[in-house]
Amino acid sequence: MDTYQEASDVYKLLSDRNRLMILALLKEKDLCVCEIVELLQMSQPNVSQHMRKLKAGGLVSETKKGQWVFYSLRIENKPSVAYALKQLPSVQNKVEKLELKERREPCERS
Repeated sequence: MDTYQEASDVYKLLSDRNRLMILALLKEKDLCVCEIVELLQMSQPNVSQHMRKLKAGGLVSETKKGQWVFYSLRIENKPSVAYALKQLPSVQNKVEKLELKERREPCERS
């Protein structure tokens, strides 16, 4: 595949607001689908579909821990994606609120 096609495919993935938000969240912390659902107030099937596209595009990887699958950024060889994510507003406060909530009310995966 040529470089322009690869770049085009990556930019198509980044052109969706929800996928961009997911990548911004994963920049802060590895997350499972249930946490992304909570943070973005989206349905689980919708989040799973976005994760499938991001994984196929090589932007995220998954790690299985017990019955849970955790997603993490995989952009070390994609400097343009890393640059794009640096331009986004921080979502660290959303992740911190989720962590505080999970301490008070552990989610079913804890």
